[in-house]
Amino acid sequence: MERVTLRIPAQQIEEVEQMVERGKYPNRSEAIRSAVREMLDEQQEQTTTSRNWAKV
Repeated sequence: MERVTLRIPAQQIEEVEQMVERGKYPNRSEAIRSAVREMLDEQQEQTTTSRNWAKV
């Protein structure tokens, strides 16, 4: 796994930390990986939908 450094506003990090504290994610890294996966899945879904409309 590759390491990536990024800057995130403090308020957003606090919200991520709250999700970790509530047990939704085991740590911040996993929360951010989950968000990236969701973003990529959404992008893939939009691309697939666009292709399907183009075939009609």
